Amino acid sequence: MMMEQIEDDIKHVPEMHKEWNADAGWAWHDLNVENWDNSDVEELREKYPLTEEWLKEIPAVETSYLSVRIPTEENPIIFGTLMYSVKQEIDTAASCNKFHFFISNDVFVTINLDDNTRELMTTPERLAILSACTHPSDALFILSRTVLHYFHAGMDHFEGNLRRVEETMKRRNKKNIMDWILTSRFELLFWHNLFMSFQELLTASREAYLDRINNSVYFQRYTYRVERMEQLFQHYEKEIDTLISIDDAISAFRGNEITKTLTLLASLFTPATVVGAIWGMNTDFLPWVKDGVWGFVIVMALIFAGTFTLWWFLRAKGWTGDLLEVENEKSNL
Repeated sequence: MMMEQIEDDIKHVPEMHKEWNADAGWAWHDLNVENWDNSDVEELREKYPLTEEWLKEIPAVETSYLSVRIPTEENPIIFGTLMYSVKQEIDTAASCNKFHFFISNDVFVTINLDDNTRELMTTPERLAILSACTHPSDALFILSRTVLHYFHAGMDHFEGNLRRVEETMKRRNKKNIMDWILTSRFELLFWHNLFMSFQELLTASREAYLDRINNSVYFQRYTYRVERMEQLFQHYEKEIDTLISIDDAISAFRGNEITKTLTLLASLFTPATVVGAIWGMNTDFLPWVKDGVWGFVIVMALIFAGTFTLWWFLRAKGWTGDLLEVENEKSNL
């Protein structure tokens, strides 16, 4: 079929309802619906009675879901809702897009696709691909692969943020670095939660069509796209876990260093504490108490001698480590 003919096959049924008929005999209905009691929905329900259950459930749907029904072995149906985001940064589910879909042997219905995805799906090149599809499920796989491009863009943006966290952590592991790591963790978790429904679509398709689905080249390409995305998620999860482990190790090391430093300082001041406690007693029978300046000098000499002896002993035993050395400015600790 020529490109001009494909474009002419899109019927404006009205403006918010487009219908396209494939060469293989199935039809694609694409609707924008705000009021679920309008004539387009009623017309769809009358023309395709199997959509009745799906159309009743849609108004109450708030998250992704998939359902497989087998009214007959020859005509399984799949319907549900897929959530996704065309934005590279997402904060809540409220910022996400979602579209509803229905598939049987003779019809593919989509409701409330975003404008950008609809434009991509109705280009002459994409319509030419759809015209070669022998079953409407192939159109769903093509559409789902198109939507997964947004996930790739989001992952690219996420990777850039993660690299900045890693560079900051490498230069100087500040106290707030864990907040940045956890922010990345929650962002990845949000993307992965959205992705799970697209992964579930693989299993739902096999449940509905069994081994027949393996003959579809579009299903195979969609499978590889999902596997690529899953590998990305696994890689980033391991990377974030590694950053958390590094931060835990650094925190533990710093804690040990602080404890050892305080212990060392307390030990070094022990002679001064002991001498101060003894010579601070209100008694006249302590040596050098009444010797004036020389008494003070002798006591101070005992303090310094005791402190130095204790420091030399700890250092000889290797118990001071590098606590008294100057920290490198480029140190990650």
